Amino acid sequence: MSGQVGDLSPSQERALAQFRENVQDILAVLPSTDDYFLLRWLRARSFDLKKSEAMLRKHMKFRKQQDLDNILAWQPSEVVRLYEPSGFCGHDREGSPVWYHIIRGLDLKGLLLSVSKQELLRFNFWSLELLLRDCEQQSQKLGKKVEKISTVFDFEGLSLRHLWKPGVELVQEFFSALEANYPEILKNLIVVKGNWKQELLKFISPDQLPVEFGGTMTDPDGNPKCLTKINYGGDVPQHYFLRNHVRVQYDHQATVGRGSSLQVDNEILFPGCVLRWQFGSDGGDIGFGVFLKTKMGERQRAAEMTEVLASQRYNAHMVPEDGSLTCTEAGVYVLRFDNTYSLIHPKHISYTVEVLLPDQTSLEKIENSRQASRLPHPPLWPLGPQ
Repeated sequence: MSGQVGDLSPSQERALAQFRENVQDILAVLPSTDDYFLLRWLRARSFDLKKSEAMLRKHMKFRKQQDLDNILAWQPSEVVRLYEPSGFCGHDREGSPVWYHIIRGLDLKGLLLSVSKQELLRFNFWSLELLLRDCEQQSQKLGKKVEKISTVFDFEGLSLRHLWKPGVELVQEFFSALEANYPEILKNLIVVKGNWKQELLKFISPDQLPVEFGGTMTDPDGNPKCLTKINYGGDVPQHYFLRNHVRVQYDHQATVGRGSSLQVDNEILFPGCVLRWQFGSDGGDIGFGVFLKTKMGERQRAAEMTEVLASQRYNAHMVPEDGSLTCTEAGVYVLRFDNTYSLIHPKHISYTVEVLLPDQTSLEKIENSRQASRLPHPPLWPLGPQ
């Protein structure tokens, strides 16, 4: 299929050509280099070249932090697979995949007591990448470009329990990430309430719509809900709740005052070392990010350091957090616990940090990355027993 797009004005065609030139240095690592992909970023910022470029470059940092290039190999935990009420089922009348969200089966409190907020966000990013892969397959099958998705929100059964504050904040965070990193991919956002299901047939043919939603599609065993494609969720059993079962022994405790932050320095002597952490909080959620100092021997503000892992707010008062990263260069890495957004409540944190020496595999990956960049670097040598 052609990667070019018609129906552009002369000024838009010039903007597209200039945009491609402006991002030439990252074209090789973009998930797609066709005109359709680049136009998504231009349209999202009304063809403002500077804003479009800034948006795309920020997205590439996001892709790296979330490891989106490899996310399709990731598998969500059991509780998410069983109780996150969503799924892909069929295609709309134009061939786009349809993404269902069953609000009545959503137990956000139960999910957030069972897994981290970051896993739930990652599940949705994983879902979006699967949907985009389906768009590519549909494009090949239909001989036309399919680049958008239709989304059905079934709001039957919406109640006050769905307005629980941490859950609402999670939804807001997801939609912010959706707008920033998947622009221009939502074609139809269909809200189903009461007898509005009949409206779905305007967008989706009966054979592509489950019987549950007014169509004729069923599972192979005749189930009208198409349970092999759509998860309807339900109340999360308490045996999945981590807060009541996980008792982590931490090495350090500290209080992060209201409106302030805490920095934990870790000196990394060798590229390829793995920095690993665990933490929990009391008194509410806590922000957390990892930075690399640009000046030694003095405290630096976050804006003065190199961001390695973007700061996010974690519900560590509900579910203990853990993570790791491979340090691609030596230096002082700062774990920053952020409570600057809370002007009333201090946060009590418990944490453990450890540094693992590099293994041969990570050294080879770093060395290959350096060779690809064609920059002069000293060779890397494995440390410790081989």
